[in-house]
Amino acid sequence: MNDFSENGFTVFRNFYDANELGFLTTIAQRFHQQWLLDNKIWYQKKAVNSAELTLKGSLSEENRWALFDFISRDKLIDCVKKFVSSNAVFMNTQLFFDPFNKNQKNYWHRDPQYHLSESEQKEALKGPKVVHFRIPLFNEPGLEFIPGSHHQWDNEEELNVRLEKNGRKNHEDLPNGVAVPLQKGDLLAFDANMIHRGLYGHDRLALDILFCEPSPELVKFINCNCYPDQSKIHLLDNASVFKLTSTSL
Repeated sequence: MNDFSENGFTVFRNFYDANELGFLTTIAQRFHQQWLLDNKIWYQKKAVNSAELTLKGSLSEENRWALFDFISRDKLIDCVKKFVSSNAVFMNTQLFFDPFNKNQKNYWHRDPQYHLSESEQKEALKGPKVVHFRIPLFNEPGLEFIPGSHHQWDNEEELNVRLEKNGRKNHEDLPNGVAVPLQKGDLLAFDANMIHRGLYGHDRLALDILFCEPSPELVKFINCNCYPDQSKIHLLDNASVFKLTSTSL
């Protein structure tokens, strides 16, 4: 917990065993193959991730329910409550893979930069949290982080590189970067606000499960069609992560 509070990320090695990952890998690969067929142009252009594995129609109902069951288990939710909040809610899923173009550069970013102004990004460091819980389905290079950047604003060089100011490019190396390689079965938790970049290679396939604090400014990004049928959620462990209250909408 101290590592996460200080650095913005932490890794649990060998968190999942082969049996737990077997069906998850099968589901992810099925989703990915269909996504590649449906998004061929976008993949060949620049895509490195897809999203909404639990969206109605994206998977068979059997596989979709199996994914909800996996997400809601105590094993993961106990971590979610530690690193997000005791009343955290499920936000989304993302699947990360290597780019089609092997020469494509990775890029430093903070997740909020795609919908917030620079000043708003700075304010977001004091706001409610979104945390990624990444499950690598194969051994991979992992990610690179700027430790502590989940509560510290960019220094001059970091800002210039991340936002490509003053002739800098977002793929350039940063001196404070810390690479975190991942092995199949690990669980990586990291704050979406921090400066980070994915490291491509080894045909990576990693599932991110995102949780957030139930504040209106974050809940507005949740697609309720990615949630299980509300009449059945009582069958899931920790069903509360799939419940949005009127105060959070």
